[in-house]
This record gives sequence, C-alpha cells and structure tokens, in this order.
Amino acid sequence: MTTQLNAAIRLNPDDNIVIALKDLETGVQLPDLDRPLSQAVARGHKIAIRDIALGEKIVRYGQTIGVATSAIAPGEHVHVHNLGMGGHGADYAFSTQVHPLSVPAEQRHFMGYHRADGSVGTRNYLGILTSVNCSGSVARFIAEAVEKQGWLSEFENVDGVVPIVHGTGCGMSGNDEGYDTLFRTLQGYARNPNFAGILLLGLGCEVMQVPDLVGRGRMRTDSNFRYMTIQQSGGTRKTIERALEQLKEMAAAANKSARAPAGLEHLMVGMQCGGSDGYSGITANPALGAASDMLVAHGGTTILSETSEIYGAEHLLTRRAVTPQVGAKIVERIHWWEEYTARNGGQMDNNPSPGNKKGGLTTILEKSLGAVAKGGTAPLTQVYKFAEPVTERGFVFMDSPGYDPCSVTGQIASGANLVVFTTGRGSVSGYKPTPCIKLATNSEMYSRMSEDMDLNCGDIVSEGVSLEDKGREIFELFLRVASGEQTKSEELGFGGAEFVPWQMGAVM
Repeated sequence: MTTQLNAAIRLNPDDNIVIALKDLETGVQLPDLDRPLSQAVARGHKIAIRDIALGEKIVRYGQTIGVATSAIAPGEHVHVHNLGMGGHGADYAFSTQVHPLSVPAEQRHFMGYHRADGSVGTRNYLGILTSVNCSGSVARFIAEAVEKQGWLSEFENVDGVVPIVHGTGCGMSGNDEGYDTLFRTLQGYARNPNFAGILLLGLGCEVMQVPDLVGRGRMRTDSNFRYMTIQQSGGTRKTIERALEQLKEMAAAANKSARAPAGLEHLMVGMQCGGSDGYSGITANPALGAASDMLVAHGGTTILSETSEIYGAEHLLTRRAVTPQVGAKIVERIHWWEEYTARNGGQMDNNPSPGNKKGGLTTILEKSLGAVAKGGTAPLTQVYKFAEPVTERGFVFMDSPGYDPCSVTGQIASGANLVVFTTGRGSVSGYKPTPCIKLATNSEMYSRMSEDMDLNCGDIVSEGVSLEDKGREIFELFLRVASGEQTKSEELGFGGAEFVPWQMGAVM
C-alpha cells in the first residue's frame, strides 16, 4: 500500500469528501483517509472521507451539493450512483456580505476604439445584422463577396465584415416575451462598441420588421448605419451589389478610427464556463474570480450569467447584492426559471451534461457552486434581463440559459466587448465581434488542446501557482487582448456560427 501526498484536495474543513487530483488506483492510501481506496477513482472525481449515511448531506466547498442516495463508506467513489439532489433550501440573507473592493493606486488602461456614444471597442468590425433567418444566406453572400473582391485590405484599421445570422425573426408572435427578447438582442448587437458600423438586412415581410428596428429601436447613435430589405432592393443580386457599395462607404468611415488609450471603466467582460469538470471550481473559475475583482477594482465591469448554472448557489450572490432589491431580482429570476423549465418538461437539477459528469460533476448544486466562483468577491451591483443594456459598472448578473452560445449572445448584446470562457473538457468557439479568451482548468487538457486554449489554469494544482497570481495573469491577458492581441479562437477563425438568440414562445 502506497500513501500518495498531493493526490487529493479537501476544499473546506466542513467537507465530507475530497477531490482526486490525479487518476487513483484501488488500494491507494490518502492522508485524509484511515483506510485505502476501495475502488479506482478518476481525476476530478469525489471520494468520501468518512461514513456518510443514507439521506445525509454531501458537502463540498463547505456547501451542500446533494444527499447520499445510499450509505457511503470512507474511500468510496461519490458520484451519480450514490449522490442525488434531495431537497434544498437557501438563506438569502440579502446584502449581508457586501464588501467594497479597495481602489488600486495605479491607473491602468487599454488601447481601444472610441465611439460617438462614449463607449470603447476592443475590435473594429463592420456587421451585417439580419432581422430574420430569410436574409441570412444573402448576408453571407455579401460577406463572401467582400472577401473575394479584396478591397477591405485597403482599410488597415477595419478588422473585417461579420454576417450576424440566426434562425428566427418570423413564424413568431409580434407582441410577446420572445419578440421583445429578440428585439433587444438585435438592438444590442447593433450598438456593441466592437462594431464600427452596421448594415441591417431584412427580407421585407417578416414579423421582426426592419422599420421597427430602425425607428423604435434607434439602432445606433452614429451615422455609420445602413439598412435595406431584399424585397425592396429587387432580389439577391441587386441586394448584394447595393450592399457592397454601402459597405465600402462604411469601411472608409470605420477606417478613420484608430486605437487610443481608454480607462478600464470602458472594459466590460462577459464570463462563461462550459464543458466543466471537477477542476473548474478549484482552478480556472476562482482564478477568473480573482481577475474579475481586479478589473472591478479598476472601475471595469464583469458579467456573470447562465441562471440555470447558479441554481442552488444563488444565495452566495444575494448576500453580496448592494441592496435587497437587487438581490430579490436574482430570486425572481430563479423562480421564473423553475416555472419556465416545468412548463417545458425540463428540470432545474438536470443541467450537468454527460461531459460534466465524466469530468466529476454530479448535481447542478455542485456545478453551480463552482460556476459562481467566476464572480469573485465584489459586490453585486445590478441584475439584468437577457440582452438588456448594462448601465451599472462593477460586478453584475445577466439572466440567460446555460447554453454557452446563447448566453454569450446575450452578454454581447448587453455590451460586453470581451469574453472569457473557462473549460475543463475543451470548448471550441468564438463570438465575433467580441474576442473570446479560453482558460483551461487542467494541465492535461491544455496540453492536448493548446492550439485552442489561451491560458492554462491547471498549474494551480500541478505546480502550486496561487489563485491570486493566476488571477493577475488573466487580468493582464484581458488588457492585452482588449488592446488587439488575438486570441486562439480568433486565429482559428471562429465566430461565424455562434450568434444564438434566446428563442422563446411558440414557433408558428
């Protein structure tokens, strides 16, 4: 029998489980156990360190992640076969743990594109924004024609032309929550500071009418905005010809913008996690939380989302809400989600995917506790609906599904000019016009997928790097990417298929 040091970690003194930090074989002796392992346990998975009775709470991070569905002996693997949700409640303790961050003495900045409305972009794209699925192919034809003709190379300050296409905009009600959500999303993309100009393209007869978006929506405050419909323009070929003329004019205007210093109050970072594993809540997520605190302390804004993935951990946010009214918005969203999933035949405790479970996560409570760590310790200043404009600085929450492309779409519509994404299994995606930084939770996956990952956080476990040091490394990466350094997903060309508005209501 061999005693293995540093082979597992107990995250809180109150925990009755430890997390394996490497693949462990049957018979291995761990310091927290008085007997050898009774079975092999994979890296990132949980191991009981004492007898746990049927129905007893299982505790990780000092918080309940579920209850034992059978008696569990010390050294036994704890997972889907013996851990379930059980009943759970929360003491919201509104606004009882609001601890303002210290303002740093050194003022930092990034090099960005200053817009007429006072916002600052981290990229300088032109967008072809579609009102409906029916104009999606033509939007792509226009972007392909720009690339084929090659004239965009004349405008060195313009990053490219991005077609923003989707699968809705018609066959829907024109006066319900689904319509309002899509309207906000399109409006938000048109205003995102990473777009130097927008060409809005519709078919003409859709529910999501271009005149409504242009008039009631007030898409942009600058003059670099055009709109047209395919039906009024005379069909596909004529629309492409007219669009190319318009885009050349828009590119000339956009090219006049150049990077200039901007304070960090102009940096808004959407935070995501996907393809999570047992390391997510130990390495990348809390390290990102440290970076979030650093940015917020400098006057910037970070957005936590994925409401279905804070379920069971929302009480950690309500305690940090600057007012009880802000905290109550989180609870209202949780109750809305309980009703929303119930009426659609879903379950709030059914979120961990097969990949999450293979990586060691069992219940939504466990996943949520790790996901919330992305938010650091800063006060929660406001709660927003999906794609609602973020107007309060600091750490905020935006309601969204846990489906990553949809959640990021909402964050960009809300104003995010940078996205950071933690992953344990290895996510590949990008989100034009906003650059996306990928953080690996474990060194093994980072080594295997280094061409897709921007930074390894697995060295927190493998090499003993502190969360504070890793958080500082992430923070500095924020500033470099915001100033123009390309991310791996940008280098690979991602971002053309990840615009996913949250589609609600009946499709008719």
